[in-house]
Amino acid sequence: MERSKSNRICWLIGGGEENGGSGDFWHRLVPPGDLEESLFSERLETSSPVRQFVGVEEEIYLAGGCLWGVQEFLRHLPGVLDTEAGRANGTSCDRDGDYDGYAECVRTRFDSTRLSVKELMGYFFEIIDPYSRNRQGNDVGPKYRTGVYSLNTIHLEQARAYLWMRGDRDQIVVEVLPLSNYVRSAEEHQDRLTRNPEDPCHIPRDLLLKYKKSSL
Repeated sequence: MERSKSNRICWLIGGGEENGGSGDFWHRLVPPGDLEESLFSERLETSSPVRQFVGVEEEIYLAGGCLWGVQEFLRHLPGVLDTEAGRANGTSCDRDGDYDGYAECVRTRFDSTRLSVKELMGYFFEIIDPYSRNRQGNDVGPKYRTGVYSLNTIHLEQARAYLWMRGDRDQIVVEVLPLSNYVRSAEEHQDRLTRNPEDPCHIPRDLLLKYKKSSL
């Protein structure tokens, strides 16, 4: 059974317009040994107060196109404790205003003793086209860009290390950034495909539910 959802709608953490997802500010791939220096430089660029913490229950924010399908896929993964549909790295807490640069994302709480960030990235790459900028399936626009966001510096380091180790790293446009803003999506978007399984989704159904049985 999923944990109860937080009543808090928005986290406005800080950061400038460069975090808004204009399509011009993408992660810089560097060798794993230089990750800490790169992360420090990026922290200066974004002015985001990134925190480092450890624990069994951790959370990361994954953007992989339309959040309906991404949430349905992630919620069945072994080690995932809870998911929530939302918006990452926009510039406001207003769900009804003009588009503010956010990426549709899924706030993912996971048990780090059962599921590592490296393993989670592997699962994530099963459902995204990592070479496609601002498009997944038929959904087009900057809010459908792919990205990994967190308040935990270790998560960002591990995500960058995963990308660096891939032979296709020079083609990947998945951004990896500190979380600067988070807005919880409206109730109609929460667990949408669990409640309405016939609604459209850019992820094929056999892949969407690939891990459902193994998580029971």
